[in-house]
Amino acid sequence: MKKFLLNNKHLFIQAFFLFYLPWFVILEKFVSKYHVIHVPLDDTIPFCEYFIIPYIIWFLYVAFTILFTSTHDHEKYYYGSLYLFIGMTLFLIISTIYPTGHLLRVANFSRDNTCISLVKFLYKIDTPTNILPSIHVYNSAACLVILCKDKYFKQNRLLIIVAFLLTISIILSTVFLKQHSIADVISGILLSYLFYIMFYVRRPKRLVKLVNFLMNKLG
Repeated sequence: MKKFLLNNKHLFIQAFFLFYLPWFVILEKFVSKYHVIHVPLDDTIPFCEYFIIPYIIWFLYVAFTILFTSTHDHEKYYYGSLYLFIGMTLFLIISTIYPTGHLLRVANFSRDNTCISLVKFLYKIDTPTNILPSIHVYNSAACLVILCKDKYFKQNRLLIIVAFLLTISIILSTVFLKQHSIADVISGILLSYLFYIMFYVRRPKRLVKLVNFLMNKLG
C-alpha cells in the first residue's frame, strides 16, 4: 500500500472527501429549520421509482470519472477534481448559511417492487434537506464535461453518447424520485456552467498556478 501511494501521489488530493463527508453528515443530522424550496412545475412531475437506478449509478459515475482521468493525464485530472471539489465546497457553504429542504416526497406508495424498496431505503438514510443546488446535478454535469475534455475518452463517440445519456438520466432522477425541486436542478446546472467557464474557458492565473503546483509536488 505504501509503495502504491508513493507511486500515485496525485491521488492524495482525494483526501478532500475526508473534509467534505463529515461536514455533509453534520448538515444532514442537525439541520431542522430550513427554507422550503418549491416551484409549481414540481407538482406536475410524476413519481417514478425506476429512476432510482441512475440515481445510484451516480456514485459510480463520479468515482469512474476521477479514476479514469487519474490514470493518464494528470493535468486534466487536477482540473477535473478541483472542478468537482470547488462546487461541492460551495454547496456546503450555501447549505450552512441558507439551509434548504422540500416537501415533495411520496408519503404512501401504491405499489411494491425492488425499486420501491430502494427508494424507501434512500428516503430513510437521506433527509430532504440541503438540496439547493443539487450536488447530483452539479457533479453529473461536471463529470460529462471532464470526460469530454479527456483526450482518450472523447475519441470514442459511443462512450460520449453513453456519458451524455447517463448524465441526463441522473439529472431527471432527482426530480422523478422527488429528491429535488426543479429549482435545485436549475441551480446545479447553472453552477456547473459557471465553473466550466472558470476551469475550461478563462482559467484564471491563480487556478493555473495551483494546478502547476500540484503537478510539481505530486506529479
